Amino acid sequence: PRSARTEVVGRHGDAIKIRLHAAPVDGAANAELLRFLAERLGVPRSALRLVAGGSSRRKRVALTGGPADPEARLLAPPG
Repeated sequence: PRSARTEVVGRHGDAIKIRLHAAPVDGAANAELLRFLAERLGVPRSALRLVAGGSSRRKRVALTGGPADPEARLLAPPG
């Protein structure tokens, strides 16, 4: 939270680490995470749902109707 910008850092064990610009206050960081993921994956925001970790640093997100390999898309350089 409160990073200079929102960005994918890379793999972190079995997860993908993402730095978030938004502060972890009133759900702002969760909203920023879902907005960022939707943008990077090219899906509408409604295709993503926070499944677990709403108040934790480690979160789990469900994707409906997205690309075949969302991990590869997230880890690829933006562009």
